[in-house]
Amino acid sequence: MITADRLVPYSESSRILLVDDEPKIRGFIARALSAAGYAIDCASGGEEALKFASTGDYGLVILDLIMPDMDGRSVLTKLIRERPEQSVLVLSCLDDVTTKVTCLDLGAHDYLTKPFSLEELLARVRVQLRGEPHQTGEVLRAGELVLDVGRLQADIGTGPVALTRLEFLLLRELMEHAGQSVRKEQLLASIWGYDFDPGSNVVDVCVRRLRSKLGFDLIKTVRGAGYQLAC
Repeated sequence: MITADRLVPYSESSRILLVDDEPKIRGFIARALSAAGYAIDCASGGEEALKFASTGDYGLVILDLIMPDMDGRSVLTKLIRERPEQSVLVLSCLDDVTTKVTCLDLGAHDYLTKPFSLEELLARVRVQLRGEPHQTGEVLRAGELVLDVGRLQADIGTGPVALTRLEFLLLRELMEHAGQSVRKEQLLASIWGYDFDPGSNVVDVCVRRLRSKLGFDLIKTVRGAGYQLAC
């Protein structure tokens, strides 16, 4: 059973770093995001993006893959290496499954192909920027698992392990249903939003990351029924 004093509210304000080498697309997206109330910084290449990311605190990075100075996958790798908690939405004309899976494995939280619907982009941005947990000392517990809400850390008795925001949200959802299996569709709806592609494998990728960090036995795969917290 999960225990906690209260559930933590989420803030909605956040800054976005938009990385795209095409001025028209960059301007179009920046205007739309600004009109939606977000604070936007823009970069036209990989090196500029990394410089921005190293000095700014961004709730989300929207990243193109094809740029003249640096491959977007290399930018993604360096971003996640320097800031493991950074949320990244890849926005690219590359639509093959291999590229999508590679980016998700490298640490991207979402992948949207060009051409895209502006409404869908804004919806996915809203999903990513639902907010970060407030910096409090609150912890959630389920069996031996302890989840530090403020620090985005999990501990199964071997010391605290840093989580990304989506890893935290997924683990929290499983903790709230400890002892029960949670269907993949429910996890998609609760964490990534109802309008997220139901055929996406982002849940599986996120579960794989949690297992690599906290041990394979922590999250069980229940065939035909989803995932279940083992503790």
